[in-house]
Amino acid sequence: MEEVILRPRTVPKAVLLVEGSWLDLKAALNQLREDKETLRPCTIKQVQDASQPHPDAEFKIDDVEVQQLTFIGQIRNISTQTTNITYKLDDGTGTVEVKQWIDAEASNSMDLGDGGHKSGQSGLVENEWARVWGRLKAFNNRRHVGAHVIRPVTDKMEIQYHLLEATYVHLYFTRGPLESGDKNAAANGTANGQYGDTETTIGGRPMPSVSPNARRVYQCIQQSPQSNEGMHVQNVAATLR
Repeated sequence: MEEVILRPRTVPKAVLLVEGSWLDLKAALNQLREDKETLRPCTIKQVQDASQPHPDAEFKIDDVEVQQLTFIGQIRNISTQTTNITYKLDDGTGTVEVKQWIDAEASNSMDLGDGGHKSGQSGLVENEWARVWGRLKAFNNRRHVGAHVIRPVTDKMEIQYHLLEATYVHLYFTRGPLESGDKNAAANGTANGQYGDTETTIGGRPMPSVSPNARRVYQCIQQSPQSNEGMHVQNVAATLR
């Protein structure tokens, strides 16, 4: 019989109880990490208002954990240190410090921006806009964002797009996903622009989506004797009581 050798350093004994359990566990953990490692567009105010139940917990925005986040802001200040560059960004909702860590070899090849400040990329200068991808962190009760990537915004329309995207995601988590018009109509009994009465038409076409009371008023006027004088509002109210 072939000798079987277990290598504890490679595969822990605890996961050898069931054949394939380690692969299943590893796949599940990888999937869990992928599910949690989502990118959240947000504003700086949301960054500052993010909750943290305890110092070791993940930050939450709209009661949803966030690991990676992205936002856009105007660079108000650039401070260059030996090991990092600190940018102070302002998007109109608040300000936050963004730290980009550098190594000694890369620091010698960085460009000089306007005003004598070193910048990790061309175009990252004060009073210009930049987009940040990174993680929210806290140190000594002060929050900052550790940037994985920070780049200049070359198209100002990207600012408006980001604010709209951040608003959409905020509403998604606070009010629920946006349903299609057909689903909303079906839920309210207004499919095809009607409130359950498929026979009400205007000029042979289905009546547009209106409230049930408006539909009753229209039906009252349509069914009343037609004359050049029309129908008085008090008569409509008396008929609908």
